[in-house]
Amino acid sequence: MRNIFLSSSFILFAIIVRTQPTPPKPPTVEERLKRTSELIQKEVQLTTAQQSAIEQAYKSFFTAADKLRKDNPPPPPPPPDPKVKEAMDKLVKERDESIKKILTEDQYKKYKEAAKKLQPPKPGGPDNRPGQPPPPQQ
Repeated sequence: MRNIFLSSSFILFAIIVRTQPTPPKPPTVEERLKRTSELIQKEVQLTTAQQSAIEQAYKSFFTAADKLRKDNPPPPPPPPDPKVKEAMDKLVKERDESIKKILTEDQYKKYKEAAKKLQPPKPGGPDNRPGQPPPPQQ
């Protein structure tokens, strides 16, 4: 009887532990780079040289942004930590300046529109109720 109770307890414990959700892992630099490259190429129609240069700009950006996030804890909801926001804004500006040098004026306008699609929705935006986290990206 004791063995049955122990076995049942062990099985129940294993089921409970296994059913607890694990938070999704953030996409790797390569995954983000692939998604970004595909979207920008689709929207902006880049030459091979432009595509390589833009991939390099985004790779540098993603790597630096990951380091910035790793070195700084996430800012408390609202307001974001001004130092982290300022550093991230600077990275974005540097990335966009390097991309602007690569593209024609028309391509850059298309790029800016495409780049908006790459940003995750903000909590409380049109697709979210206030206080709700953004939906997971696919």
